[in-house]
Amino acid sequence: MIKSMTGFGKAEFEVNNKKITIEIKSLNSKQIDINTRTPALYREKDILIRKALSEKLIRGKVDLNIYVENLGEESNSKINEPILKGYYNDLSKISTDLKLPVDHTTLQAVMRLPDVVKTEYETLDEQEWNTIYSNIVAALSDIDDFRTKEGKALEADILGNVKSIHALLKQIEPFEKQRIEALKNRLTDSLETLKQNVDENRFEQELIFYLEKLDINEEKVRLDNHCEYFYETADLPTSSGKKLGFISQEIGREINTIGSKANESNIQRLVVQMKDHLERVKEQLLNVL
Repeated sequence: MIKSMTGFGKAEFEVNNKKITIEIKSLNSKQIDINTRTPALYREKDILIRKALSEKLIRGKVDLNIYVENLGEESNSKINEPILKGYYNDLSKISTDLKLPVDHTTLQAVMRLPDVVKTEYETLDEQEWNTIYSNIVAALSDIDDFRTKEGKALEADILGNVKSIHALLKQIEPFEKQRIEALKNRLTDSLETLKQNVDENRFEQELIFYLEKLDINEEKVRLDNHCEYFYETADLPTSSGKKLGFISQEIGREINTIGSKANESNIQRLVVQMKDHLERVKEQLLNVL
């Protein structure tokens, strides 16, 4: 079963007067590459988040975002009343001495001075974290389902192209006999143009040796086996994009060798078509988990 590396998962919920949204997105990558954006309150749990992502998603460029909206009236920012009053009294005295008006602008000026507004840092509640973590797991389940659905489309396209390569391989056979005959005739004609005495036995030996070098039966057998191995690997419960990539490289090697040995236009046309299908396979394998 082929899975895609592309996926998206989302979870929305409320806890402790907060509306929290979790979004997870993954794209293709050679390794697991995790990027998290979380509020400072949850940074201490970053290692746990990354562990959950890497265990579930295995491979891909993964982005996790946690958005928090405060639904309550309370704020972490508090006015430091003693400091504000001290600033205000001092500024009012100075304004009076300078015969400047003391009005609402005086208070506005005081509010911008250091330490008037202080931030009280919130500590993470474990019950709140447990709720968040369970929703991260739920979002990961969503992204896994997404990857499975995307994988079915990938699988249909990839296996369709491999089957096309397999079918084109079968079409080579009818052209092989005429290829050998054409090679024999070409060599014989070349020798006759030389108008020299030729040792027939030696000529036969050299001809056999030459034709053996151009024989493509071994390459055809290996290419057939590689295609079958590709099907078997793709059908495993947990497919591996990397392994399928290695098999596709072996398929390409045999196709190239057949093309270099062919010396026959019809076979070379089939080889070009096989290469075209293989390029599509390789392109799609970049998205396979």
